[in-house]
Amino acid sequence: MNSNRAMNSNRENDSGEVLDTIIVGGGQAGLALGYFLARQGRDFAILDAHQRVGDAWRQRWDSLRLFTPAKYDGLPGLPFPGDRLSFPAKDEVADYLEAYAGRFNLPVHLGVRVDHLWQENSHYAVTANGKRWESANVVVATGGCQSPKIPDFAERLEPSIVQLHSSRYRNAGQLQPGPVLVVGVGNSGAEIALDVSRTHSTVLAGTPSGELPGRHGRAAARFVLPVVRFLGLHVLTLNTPIGRKAVPQFLGHGTPLIRTKAKDLAAAGVESVPRVAGVRDGKPLLADGHVADVANVIWCTGFADDFGWVESPVFDDAGRPRQYRGVVPQAPGLFFLGQEFLFAAVSATLPGVGRDAAYLAGQIPLQSTRPVAHHRQEA
Repeated sequence: MNSNRAMNSNRENDSGEVLDTIIVGGGQAGLALGYFLARQGRDFAILDAHQRVGDAWRQRWDSLRLFTPAKYDGLPGLPFPGDRLSFPAKDEVADYLEAYAGRFNLPVHLGVRVDHLWQENSHYAVTANGKRWESANVVVATGGCQSPKIPDFAERLEPSIVQLHSSRYRNAGQLQPGPVLVVGVGNSGAEIALDVSRTHSTVLAGTPSGELPGRHGRAAARFVLPVVRFLGLHVLTLNTPIGRKAVPQFLGHGTPLIRTKAKDLAAAGVESVPRVAGVRDGKPLLADGHVADVANVIWCTGFADDFGWVESPVFDDAGRPRQYRGVVPQAPGLFFLGQEFLFAAVSATLPGVGRDAAYLAGQIPLQSTRPVAHHRQEA
């Protein structure tokens, strides 16, 4: 069978049987798990809302590059191509993922946005695009960038101010003339502020949670990042006291600045100001009482998990699934993969998702019966 046709197909499986496993999400997590399930000979499908494998990366800002060198960015079974010490651009990552799905002939169904998941008798059902799919197991692999977070007071800014969340920012051509306020000093905020500063007067609001020591680059790829990777894989995990203590920091306060540091921003003319606390007279109000007179605002304020489509009592008060390494004890057959700090600090990244996928593939039970049609047209 032609692999390109398989990975970009929206054809339905008309075998009249319940699938062994449905994977919701065809990004790096879903593809890595698909690799292991294919090796086990499982009957599975990967459902992805995008029109092309890798689009979650293609749709990010133009200048985005990975923080990790290519030697750490390959998924199981296929090394990332090119210079092992280079830092791949976002389109290179997207093309790699598309090639990966084709190389292993993974059953990715594109343009399929799942809107409901629930347990029904001995199996699970999902609906998407007016269709119903059924399987013995479901893996939610939708990643950590699901629902953009923007403060409620943003709607009170003057209509003349251009507002973008980082998920919609591509380049400075989307902005109008005049100063730009970038809100949030995580890695996205720092990188976007530096990008915008080439064409616009730029102000960056907030305080970074720290900086990774040393200069990012090829030397770091040889000597520093291997240590960081080891810590992220083996030390900062749910199995260690220091890892469990780090979870709130990673989920609530962001990670240290990696490539773009405070001195780089200052050298580019980016002005650092306190956090945005609200709105006054239609303009952003800073925590020190000053008003930012700007024409554009880019909200680099992160994302929230969005599992409202999952009908299951497995979520804690913060909306995160009660799980261990992706396994949900309260709901046999339901699994999670690719979330921030699912098991380790690197669980949502290319260097970490392969290990989590390998573990989860060994935990998903093989179905023993195939009682009903795995999907049908909704009434």
